[in-house]
Amino acid sequence: MNINIINQVLELKKKKLNFSLITNLENARSYIFVEGKKLENEIEVYKDFIIDAFNKRSNQIINNTQLFIDNYFQPIKIYIIGAVHIAQEIIKLSKFFKFEIIVIDPRGFFASQVRFPDSKVIQEWPKNFFQKESIKKNDALIALTHDPKIDDFAIQHALTNNCFYIGALGSKKTHENRIQRLKDNGFTDEELRKIFGPIGLNLGGRSAPEIALSIISQLVAKIYKK
Repeated sequence: MNINIINQVLELKKKKLNFSLITNLENARSYIFVEGKKLENEIEVYKDFIIDAFNKRSNQIINNTQLFIDNYFQPIKIYIIGAVHIAQEIIKLSKFFKFEIIVIDPRGFFASQVRFPDSKVIQEWPKNFFQKESIKKNDALIALTHDPKIDDFAIQHALTNNCFYIGALGSKKTHENRIQRLKDNGFTDEELRKIFGPIGLNLGGRSAPEIALSIISQLVAKIYKK
C-alpha cells in the first residue's frame, strides 16, 4: 500500500467517514471507495459490485478477480428518546455491538447519569437538542416515551434527515395516532413507512429485556438490509 492511500485512509478515519479499501491481491495496489465519490478508472467497471458490498457491509472478493473489498464503518450512533427502563436494557445489549448511545429526555428524574452511568445522557427537550446537533442518515433513532411532546419532534427530525432506522414504541393504536399527527405536519405515506411502529421484531416477548432484544434485532437486520 503506497503512502498516498495510507494518508487517505487516515484522513477518512479522522473525519469519521465510512469507506471501502479495495486491494488487488496480485500486486497489492489499493483503491478507496467513498459513497458519492467517483472510483478510479481501473475499477469503475466494478462499481455496482463495490456499492452492493458496501451497503451490505460485506467484505469479499469481486467475482472472477483478485480484488478484495474491505469495508470500514464508524460505530453506529443511536439516539434514544426516553430515559426509561427499556433504554437501560438496550444499552446493555448495545455493548456487544459497539454502538454509540445518546439518551435524550427532558425529565430530570429519568435522565440522570446515575441511571445511565456508561452513556451520554442529555437532559433536554429533543427539539432543543436537535437544533444544535443534527441526526445523520447513518444514525438510528429509537423513541420510547409514548409522549408526543417528547417523541414527535425527534421522529420528524429523523424523517427529514433520512435517518436509516427509526423506531417508535407503542401499541398499534398509539402508532396510528402518531402517523396521523405526522401526516398533519406534512409527511407523506412513503416517508412514514420508514418508521418501525410498533417497534421491534415480533419475538413474542413482553419484559423490558425481551423488548430491548427485539429492537436491537430489528436494528441489526436493518443495518445489513435484511
